[in-house]
Amino acid sequence: MRRPLFGVVVIVLALMLALAGVAGCATESDDGGDEGTTGETGGEAAEAEPFTYAMSGLYKPFNYTEGGELTGFDVEIGAEIARRMDREPAPMTNPWETIIQGLKAEKYDAIIGSMAITEEREEQVDFSQPYYRSGAQIFVAEDNDDIASKDDLAGKKIGVVKASTFKDIAETLTDPDNVVGYDSDVIALQDLTTGRIDAVITDQVVGFSAINEEGLALKDVGEPLYVDEMGIAVREGDDQLLDDIDFALESMIADGTYAEISNKWFGRSILGE
Repeated sequence: MRRPLFGVVVIVLALMLALAGVAGCATESDDGGDEGTTGETGGEAAEAEPFTYAMSGLYKPFNYTEGGELTGFDVEIGAEIARRMDREPAPMTNPWETIIQGLKAEKYDAIIGSMAITEEREEQVDFSQPYYRSGAQIFVAEDNDDIASKDDLAGKKIGVVKASTFKDIAETLTDPDNVVGYDSDVIALQDLTTGRIDAVITDQVVGFSAINEEGLALKDVGEPLYVDEMGIAVREGDDQLLDDIDFALESMIADGTYAEISNKWFGRSILGE
């Protein structure tokens, strides 16, 4: 017996409605349902938060510009810290004499620019554990036999970076009017060969690098004037960031990454423990 046409139509329509319902559920789940969805990004991971860290960009080999990009020991240390915090490294420059003001004004998250930890600075910022140590050294022209130690600097013109700890000690060794401020240690060291200044006080590593890599006819004299511990500065009270930075540094030191970066730039570890 033949099934009435009306009954066949009803069955077909029912099947079509059922299939449409299944498809609708699948579409809802794919586009924004509660199960197995990734939101509006379509499965793409959210961009990492940038970690902005400042330096002068004039302190070779720690931080300087080459080929239009910032590079150097400080830049690489900051980049590795950023990666270990799951953030995107974003180094930037700021004039050294206003770098702490820039941090306090929230222009960047931290200062990774070879900043010595001092009591005066600790009144304005919080510091990480030291990430390297180095001495303040006197450098003179290679043919200068008049200066053999700090005792010979009285009355001499001494070049230093502006607003640095080197400036403070230079003013105790000669008349403050004889202390010449520079934006860059390398420029000060280069000026030694012109005779405009008699000596430069700067970081040992920076001076030795200028002699070995820049070919400057200079020499170091006397013992280091003091040893600085360099720290990473953050805004006062930014405890979580400080803890994250310290944890990243400790892990870098423990797994050998710190030593690799230091050896790349200096041929040895400059942690100085």
